[in-house]
Amino acid sequence: MSLTKATIKNLETNETLTCLFNPSEYTIAKQNQWETKNVVGRNSPNLEFTGGGARSMTMDLMFDVFEQSGGDVRTHIDKLWQMTNIESRTRSTRSRRGRPPFVLFQWGGDWHFRAALTSLSVKYTLFRQDGTPVRAVATVTFQEAEDEPRRTNPTSGSLPGYRRYVVEPHDTLPNIAFKEYGDATKWRTIAEANGIDDPLALSPGQALGIPPLF
Repeated sequence: MSLTKATIKNLETNETLTCLFNPSEYTIAKQNQWETKNVVGRNSPNLEFTGGGARSMTMDLMFDVFEQSGGDVRTHIDKLWQMTNIESRTRSTRSRRGRPPFVLFQWGGDWHFRAALTSLSVKYTLFRQDGTPVRAVATVTFQEAEDEPRRTNPTSGSLPGYRRYVVEPHDTLPNIAFKEYGDATKWRTIAEANGIDDPLALSPGQALGIPPLF
């Protein structure tokens, strides 16, 4: 039985990087913000919660193309670097500033991590005689992120009666309609509310607004 490969998908270009070797381990961390306030006459300060922090995930990924004739490991590594570059298509209409793309790390069908690639360090460890690198270890850190709602979509949950739904792997509009309404035939209601022309054009991690039924 073949192992399921971990993948990293660039959610702006829809290009997917398949990890040649699954990570041997990964670390997920989360920090919340607390503010200390000193109190006269007490040995310890009061703690006041000021906000929750995003989860981060760190791992090492190995890429090796030594056995591939003429292979260059940078063909894989360059896809990672692209995920740290500012994308013109992400430019905000208000600030006119772009940002690097959001990505989706997925390993198996039931779990995924939507994030921004906030740190990337690559160590090349094996080379051909002409200096072409064929093996590399990439240390990556992802920070959990939610994309900005689509301008034409009511995905923020701020419209009266709307609920927010985040698309999961293998979701379709009919099964989302069944989950939310108990009626798969109501998928057009969700499509129209979110400006979706192609009912198959859903991406894991995409935020949808679920309108009320009248």
